[in-house]
Amino acid sequence: PMYTRTACNNNLYIWNTEYTIDHPSVSFSVINDHLLEPLPVDQDPEEPLITPLLLKQELYTVTIELEELTSIYGGGEVSQGLLLNGKQIETWNTDNPQYGRKSKSSYQSAPYLLGVRKDGSSFGVIFDTTYRINIKIENNEIVAKHSRVGLADFRTIIWERSNPMEVVQYLSELVGKIALPPLWSLGYHQCRWSYYPDTRVREIADEFRERNIPCDVIWLDIHYMDGYRIFTFDDERFPDPKGLNDYLHNEGFKTVWMIDPGVKKEDGFFVYDQGSEGDHWILQENGTDPYVGQVWPGNCVFPDFTRDSTADWWAGLYQDFIDNGIDGVWNDMNEPAVFNSLTKTIDLHAIHRGGSGIPASIHEEYHNVYGMLMIKASLDGIKKASPNKRPFLLSRSNYLGGHRYAATWTGDNQSNWDHLHLSIPMVLNLGLSGQVFSGPDIGGFGFSADGVMDATPELFARWIGFGVYLPFVRAHTAENTGDHEPWSFGELTENVSRAAIEMRYKLLPYYYTLFKEASELGSPVCRPIFFADYKDQSLRSEDRAFLVGSDLMVLVDVYKKYDDCATKIKEPQNERWIEYLYQNDETLSEYLPRLKIKAGSVIPTIPVHQHSQNGLNDTIELIVVFDDNGRATGSLYEDDGDGYNYQNGEYLISHFTVTSNDGVAVLEVTYDGSWEHPDFGRYS
Repeated sequence: PMYTRTACNNNLYIWNTEYTIDHPSVSFSVINDHLLEPLPVDQDPEEPLITPLLLKQELYTVTIELEELTSIYGGGEVSQGLLLNGKQIETWNTDNPQYGRKSKSSYQSAPYLLGVRKDGSSFGVIFDTTYRINIKIENNEIVAKHSRVGLADFRTIIWERSNPMEVVQYLSELVGKIALPPLWSLGYHQCRWSYYPDTRVREIADEFRERNIPCDVIWLDIHYMDGYRIFTFDDERFPDPKGLNDYLHNEGFKTVWMIDPGVKKEDGFFVYDQGSEGDHWILQENGTDPYVGQVWPGNCVFPDFTRDSTADWWAGLYQDFIDNGIDGVWNDMNEPAVFNSLTKTIDLHAIHRGGSGIPASIHEEYHNVYGMLMIKASLDGIKKASPNKRPFLLSRSNYLGGHRYAATWTGDNQSNWDHLHLSIPMVLNLGLSGQVFSGPDIGGFGFSADGVMDATPELFARWIGFGVYLPFVRAHTAENTGDHEPWSFGELTENVSRAAIEMRYKLLPYYYTLFKEASELGSPVCRPIFFADYKDQSLRSEDRAFLVGSDLMVLVDVYKKYDDCATKIKEPQNERWIEYLYQNDETLSEYLPRLKIKAGSVIPTIPVHQHSQNGLNDTIELIVVFDDNGRATGSLYEDDGDGYNYQNGEYLISHFTVTSNDGVAVLEVTYDGSWEHPDFGRYS
């Protein structure tokens, strides 16, 4: 078929065929769809920054020809490594605890790629369909094929920029940015499947405080529920959830509790009764009876989140739940996973009836966005239940653009060295795809092809050693595994864990500033190391190191002790980076990553506290590394750490300039925001 190219503002182009769908992608709903509007007929297109890509479109297939030495990244949650050249991925959200380097799909998907040419000039591509597509990158081509011939074609959106950061930032203009999270969510999280009864939860909290290991959040998995019925509590295991939360709040902890999409099909269960009365379930192919599939509670029905009334009903379920003192919510199993289905999910011909801007269609079209539509409704309910607090929501399944509703993690990983390594490129590609708030299950969730596998002391120590520098920091483990707390592996691993977590808390001001930047610009918090030098080809595949912001480099030994396959990590050579020396026992150093700070940088830190709220308004300790001219700059963002006063100007941004004058460091500070300027003695 013939295709048309439409020029839009900001050097963006859209390719359509006559078969292209005429309704907007779910990624763009209520975001900046106006950015995709064609230029007026009397206005000439902007001259592209770079020669436009050669693109040919056949029915249900798009081929993009690449220049030599063009590197490809993105694709959302990908387990095949950082660099995607020579790889093949599928956009199909899958409950896949056995994922590995050959897996084409995982728990979430993004039909988006970032291309970086030899000279650093870059482009972004969105294959705008929610259906499954196969994307192959090889022989200097990207080939994207629709899964179903005979269905509507998809539009292809491409924008050109001078470097990869600009591409990623413009992606956030198209599909949205994260909201500024509460400060406590940037601390350390402790989880397992499951902590129960409530006395065990108290024991874990008390142990953290007695051992002086900082921690902000304890998580509650499905065993708190009454027979795995969502929005309920087991009367014997958790007779007083509000009392438990009050106890934990007094100790400086927040709590996050799990909610799954599967609703137990049982008359008398209030969620099932309400949902049936409101006609809220996904229907079988016959369009009459609810689809039924088995999950943890047994036979379950599933809300049809494409319907406005269903999303509103689901949001309303959270009020009584949150009133128990719950701080955050974890939406799991929302690919959605179904145990008794050959496809591991809902029948692809099941019926979604649609709503505002979302047409009625089969599950095959809305499978990839089911989790995203769920968390959109969940977020709405959480915000209404606690209107004066910033929400925290974590989701296992998601889709391009879903980062504006929830953070994520890299799914049910394994306790082995390869998954330790994979956690770095998986987080980096998620960040390049818009999801800047992610991290792995530190230590590994524990499933493997051979069954349950426990983390070893060395594996956990090495993993937490660098895992604390990723955006989301949570240790988690599966049912029937051994204890998985930092002290569970012996004194050495406990000491390594304490030292690593203390570094996270020391750096919280730096991370909070980066998350503020991400909420405004869409910049990833953690970035591939080639972001330090876009043109250095030797850095393009390096995934054993990463940048935190632009000024901190983390270099990780990802191999098992005495493994002879380790090679030297490639480092940027265009700027000077200075080694940061830990002030710890030297016996811990082999488990902790190397840290380097870019010359010319100022990194704000605070003294270590046992939870994040204690660090507010504390002394600011500046780590200063002068450039060759004896100068260094940096900034710090501060607000209440929660709530929305910052949106009314109640915050403080401190801009630091430090110069070296005859060996004496001279500090100058300028400010933005309405908060009172601190006494100069606050800085050291």
